[in-house]
Amino acid sequence: MIDLNNIAQRPLLIAGPCSAETEEQVLETARRLKNTGKIDIFRAGIWKPRTRPGSFEGVGETGLPWLVKVKQLYDLPVAVEVARAEHVALCLEHGIDMVWIGARTTVNPFAVQEIADACAGTNLPVMLKNPINPDLSLWLGGMERLIKSGIKQVAAIHRGFSFAGEKIYRNRPQWQIAIDFKTEMPDVPMINDPSHICGRRDILHKVAQKAMDLDFDGLMIESHITPDLAWSDASQQITPEIYADLIRDLIIRDTKPALDQRDELHRMRKEIDLLDDELMQILIARMDIARRIGLYKKKNNLTILQTSRWMEILEKFKNRAANAQLSEEFISRMIKTIHDESIEIQENVMNQK
Repeated sequence: MIDLNNIAQRPLLIAGPCSAETEEQVLETARRLKNTGKIDIFRAGIWKPRTRPGSFEGVGETGLPWLVKVKQLYDLPVAVEVARAEHVALCLEHGIDMVWIGARTTVNPFAVQEIADACAGTNLPVMLKNPINPDLSLWLGGMERLIKSGIKQVAAIHRGFSFAGEKIYRNRPQWQIAIDFKTEMPDVPMINDPSHICGRRDILHKVAQKAMDLDFDGLMIESHITPDLAWSDASQQITPEIYADLIRDLIIRDTKPALDQRDELHRMRKEIDLLDDELMQILIARMDIARRIGLYKKKNNLTILQTSRWMEILEKFKNRAANAQLSEEFISRMIKTIHDESIEIQENVMNQK
């Protein structure tokens, strides 16, 4: 039996099809995944909350006995997504080992509380995906509801966030939000879902590796015997054999450095601490100048935003980023954040009576 409070070997590996389609498909996927030797929990979608009606919304209760057979034939714990209290009741009735709450459900605190209440007093482990939008408080709040309901085993699932105009990922990872969650709740295991982050097969390994490098506790990856013929999310699923290759190719790094490594890391971190102090002093000085500029603009009745000046600054930093082998996206985010704070300060100054 899986114990989310004591994951014996990192990473915890959860795999299976996006959707349970037929009994034969479920059992064959489970058999081939079991043969890889690289699976801890078998997952399959039974109820599929879809964005628009008319899409395949899962086989429903019909698929639960198929998962019971997976347990019996292949000795694998099984997990499904739940969106209502009645789903939980059916899972308990059929002996499902674990459930997760999907991103579309996490956005609704009433739905999360309903599921939490349905799980209260049971030994059913519950995993909570991040909400669709990048709202850390909503994710933390959902987890707090589960814990306060007395659920003993919980985990968070990072599946990325919807972002308008995203070109690479199906859901932008926004790793910092997952890191912030881990910071707020360090005792809650964090599972990465590269399938929903990527939405495509070719970058699954890259995202899974980054999750391991960030000390995530596990992976949830969608696997199907004939991915191109899958009834849902075909482009992000992989065969059990390709899944096995992906897992084998992962580099699992040490989470605890040796004594001599700790000394060297401590020395380098002290260097970073000194530079961080300098950065803070520079930011304080920069914002002090922003206040003085705000006073000058107020006195001379000038607009806060000088577009040509801002474009000049942004282009300058982008060029410097390229020359210094820094990510243009990172530099743009950084300077835009500093610029936004500068505008906020100037606005406060100009609005003072």
